[in-house]
Amino acid sequence: MKGILQMRLIKLLAVIALCLSHPQLPAGEFNQILSIGDAAPAWDKLPGSDGKPHSASDLKDKKALVVAFTCLSCPTAVDYEARFNELAKQYGGPDGKVGFVAICVNQIAPDRLDKLTQRAKQQGLSFPYLYDESQKIAKEFGATFTPEYFVLDQERRVVYMGALDDSTDAEKVTKRYVEEALTAALKGESPAVKETIGRGCRVRYARERK
Repeated sequence: MKGILQMRLIKLLAVIALCLSHPQLPAGEFNQILSIGDAAPAWDKLPGSDGKPHSASDLKDKKALVVAFTCLSCPTAVDYEARFNELAKQYGGPDGKVGFVAICVNQIAPDRLDKLTQRAKQQGLSFPYLYDESQKIAKEFGATFTPEYFVLDQERRVVYMGALDDSTDAEKVTKRYVEEALTAALKGESPAVKETIGRGCRVRYARERK
């Protein structure tokens, strides 16, 4: 009996040691999938509003990336569009150090690629608007809201995720989270604020059929 108890104790200690040596990292405070510091998921050949396929590897030379999950059917997302576009003009472009991408995954008619293409032309958007009907990339990022923003550093690790700034009213903004995270990432530093909760509408994920 004593020998059996000793064997059970040895096995228990081995399991505890294994857990301590390989701890499971929790997801972010507001994100159920990704944590700050995680390698960001990569998208591949998603159709864009410019008529071209886009992959994350297309932006490999950029020192940082900003990925926005957004749409046209959410009033909050539309309200933030101009602010995101101005940020893209300031830091992005062919010669800019930062890559900017907007991705829509909603499957309803107002958010499909043809509507994104029309919107991009009408508003003169300086970033590609991509469409992922499979919704795979949004799920891999753990995106919950439209809009929701992710800042990736040069190693394509997540350094910030959440809202663009601290107010839906542009005139009341006091904290520009994404811009501050970009400034830090370009210096090789961590931003003071790494995660906030997004605001806007929920991503319209399709219900899985059982």
